Amino acid sequence: MRPDANLNRTAWSATVHCLTGCAIGEVAGMVVGTWLSWSNAATVVLSVALAFFFGYALTMRPLLATGMAPRRAAALAFASDTASIATMEVVDNLVMLLIPGAMSAGLSSATFWISLPISLALAAFAAFPVNRWLIGRGMGHAAVHAMHEHRHHEGHKR
Repeated sequence: MRPDANLNRTAWSATVHCLTGCAIGEVAGMVVGTWLSWSNAATVVLSVALAFFFGYALTMRPLLATGMAPRRAAALAFASDTASIATMEVVDNLVMLLIPGAMSAGLSSATFWISLPISLALAAFAAFPVNRWLIGRGMGHAAVHAMHEHRHHEGHKR
């Protein structure tokens, strides 16, 4: 297999991982903000905060399961996910704000539910090169994967 293909596969895996956390946070934030009739700004702030929370949580969960200290797991999640989540959040929220009526559409509106996956898909495509660049330099999710490999090999030594 070509090294670029492996790098692309790893970068796409990291992107989908971050997308999952972002999507959970974005959907929850948009639903809560829309349901409570919050302003666009308040809804975006909540969505971004929840996207980071869930993105970091999804990275920390398997690390904590290995017995890693919470502070170390949080530091690793912060280091590996921040650039990807930030890229996704900028693109996702910009798209939602640019699609006419997406932010003001109610939860029962097709505009809302069509706009949200479109914005998340565009966010994933924007984050892929960020993840590829980071992983190619041993940063981002490469650090998390290295930790999993290290823990995996330690377990076989016992």
